[in-house]
Amino acid sequence: MTRNFLFYWILSILAVLTWAPIASTANTLPKITIIATGGTIAGVAQSGTAAEYQASQLPVAKLLEAVPEIQNIAQVSGKQAFQISSQDMSNQHWLALAKQVNQLLASEEVDGIVITHGTDTMEETAYFLNLVTQSKKPVVLTGAMRASTSLSADGPLNLYNAVSVAANLNAVGKGVLVVLNDRIHSARDVTKTNTSSVGTFEAANFGALGYVYYGSVRFYRESTRKHTYQSEFNIDAL
Repeated sequence: MTRNFLFYWILSILAVLTWAPIASTANTLPKITIIATGGTIAGVAQSGTAAEYQASQLPVAKLLEAVPEIQNIAQVSGKQAFQISSQDMSNQHWLALAKQVNQLLASEEVDGIVITHGTDTMEETAYFLNLVTQSKKPVVLTGAMRASTSLSADGPLNLYNAVSVAANLNAVGKGVLVVLNDRIHSARDVTKTNTSSVGTFEAANFGALGYVYYGSVRFYRESTRKHTYQSEFNIDAL
């Protein structure tokens, strides 16, 4: 009986330690900034079963209102960088976003960043940020394959999980990450494989870096290629 009690007690302690938030008390929760750029996650349809929708309709405040549980895992603040569909992302948008990310990460008031983004060019944005972000702090991109008004909208849980990853100590130094459908991918490896499936993002050659299940984060590997704080690229003069 004593051995069984000790075994389950150790398991419960390990479960808490594995979650490993950047800060662990209610008054010092990690400070995560949400940068919204538009996309399907901010999309609205005429009904819960409508396949057609208007993307990039909801502002960042509405995205956060849909997931009040985020307040339990991080101190979140929202910024609206753009309000566009991701197929309209241009070089100018990428440069402006990267500069905003670097500026925020340089502040002691920011522990990590989550970027909500359309899925069409999410991998391109993530790859670019992986080259030019000058910080070890977590940067996580997330989005949705279904509009916010869909019966089974995937955006709220994706956002919750993305914040959980950004607030997790084990995400520090991992480079820019993409989090959707419970999977954590490296920006270097991930690609969109399907136009409608919620499991569209895959890293076919290398697999996911880890998984996140209702906020519980597990990493199994990391990229060995240079990225972010190790990168040779610098956009300060641009």
